[in-house]
Amino acid sequence: MEYFNYIDSDLYCEDVCLATLAKKFGTPLYVYSRSAFESFLGHLNEPFSKHKHLLCYSVKSASNISLLNIVAGLGLGADVVSGGELYRALRASIDPQKIVYSGVGKKASEMAEALDASILMFNVESKEELELLSRVARDKGLVAPVALRVNPDVDPKTHPYVATGLKESKFGIPIEEAPELYQLMGRLSHLKPVGLDCHIGSQLVSTSPFMAAVERLKKLLSTLRTLGIELQYLDLGGGLGIRYNEEIPPTPAQYAQAILEALGEEGDLTIILEPGRSAIGNAAVLLVEVLYNKTTPSNHFVVIDGAMNDLIRPSLYGSYHQIVPLYDFSRPTHKVSLVGPICESGDFLAKDRLLPQTLPGEFLAVKSAGAYGFSMSSNYNSRGRAAEVLVERDSYKLIRERETYSDLIRGEYSN
Repeated sequence: MEYFNYIDSDLYCEDVCLATLAKKFGTPLYVYSRSAFESFLGHLNEPFSKHKHLLCYSVKSASNISLLNIVAGLGLGADVVSGGELYRALRASIDPQKIVYSGVGKKASEMAEALDASILMFNVESKEELELLSRVARDKGLVAPVALRVNPDVDPKTHPYVATGLKESKFGIPIEEAPELYQLMGRLSHLKPVGLDCHIGSQLVSTSPFMAAVERLKKLLSTLRTLGIELQYLDLGGGLGIRYNEEIPPTPAQYAQAILEALGEEGDLTIILEPGRSAIGNAAVLLVEVLYNKTTPSNHFVVIDGAMNDLIRPSLYGSYHQIVPLYDFSRPTHKVSLVGPICESGDFLAKDRLLPQTLPGEFLAVKSAGAYGFSMSSNYNSRGRAAEVLVERDSYKLIRERETYSDLIRGEYSN
């Protein structure tokens, strides 16, 4: 997280002191570095520059419209998985012809919205979805551009909840069934096969699974050509990991080299990549305030105002996030568990972690919190969701207000 550093014993995001933001906007508070976000997207874009390609930012990873405005300003596209994400991308002025619509459970109404917007293509994940899309397009007098998402049965060596390319996964079509469905598309006049899609999982720290998947896709492409089916796009999804603790993921250059070498002669297709976690994960922190220290015979708890409703990854995945004080003090460390106010034993951000002693009113930063942090947050225990701030060099702006009590009951009706 090169854009988050200590300066004169205070932790900064770019040139802004994080303690200043915590005091001004309150906590829990998500703080994003614009420079970190833009820098990664540029570093991923550059090694593919000599090949036809399109980066489609994965909106589900962090969907604030200010972040999507940055994506649009860079001329990049979006990968969406719901009508709401499509709405956000369009409101952010992302070019519809750079939007791909993924997801295993699209509704007819969502398909209609995407057709009206003239998106680049639908990544279709089942025969029934294909048939429904055909009917929706027919009713509108339109032709839907389609890529089949295939499941290559490649083990991504990641957490089972984010492994999406195994044969037991709900995602994608078994790769051996794809030729039959592409032929079916050819008989449905309101569908146009334009691409092939594959996404094998998230938080991958090796290029080997990507390369294995590409090899299987190349065999499928060869089979399709013998059937007279020529495609324009090869969507390889996302999944490149980041460093949370001791992981050493491939650099964008290493990732690009592996992909392009594996593709070989298939390089004439336009490659679509869907960076999400890799772009925004290490571009943000979650700031929390220490409320209490509580010692029991078996544990020492640091009770903070951040909870599983603010950042669910540790509770859901057992994920590790580095946690540091906003002040670089040299107090003795001791083993603690950082827990929140939620009435669940699973409400923790860290367990048995060595941290400097903290006092009520002091602030901590939960690092690597940009991806699936705010976007997976909730109102559990009727807690308002956190505010979000975007930092650019020595300036900052509030990009999402903290939810109020009245926000919690908006849309509800009393008797």
